[in-house]
Amino acid sequence: QLQASGGGSVQAGGSLRLSCTASGRTFGSYFMGWFRQAPGKEREYVAGIRWNGGITYYSDSVKGRFAVARDNARRNVVHLQMNSLKPEDTAVYYCASRIKGLSSRSYEYDYWGQGTQVTVSS
Repeated sequence: QLQASGGGSVQAGGSLRLSCTASGRTFGSYFMGWFRQAPGKEREYVAGIRWNGGITYYSDSVKGRFAVARDNARRNVVHLQMNSLKPEDTAVYYCASRIKGLSSRSYEYDYWGQGTQVTVSS
C-alpha cells in the first residue's frame, strides 16, 4: 500500500513537502508517480521517479519548483518538495506506483495512495 501525507494550506510563494510511504511490499524496482487533481479537472501527472533513484520526470507546470526524491534514511519513503507554490497548484495530490517505467497515464498505475490536500491561497 501507499500513503500520501504532508498536505496543508499555504500562501502563494510558500513550500510544502509531501511524502509517500510504501508498506506491504518491496517497491525498490518500481516507478512512482505524483499526480494531482483539482475540482472539476482531470488528474494531472506532476512528477515521477524510479523508486530506487536515478530517473526523475517533471511536468512543465512544476519544473524548477518541485523536486521528487527518495528519502535516504527511509527507503520506503519518497518526497515531493514543492516550492514557490501558486494558487493553481491547489489540488488533491496522490502518489502511485507501477512496475514498467514512468508514465503520465494514471490508468497504468497499479497502486495508489489515498491523496492529500494542498491548498495555496493568493
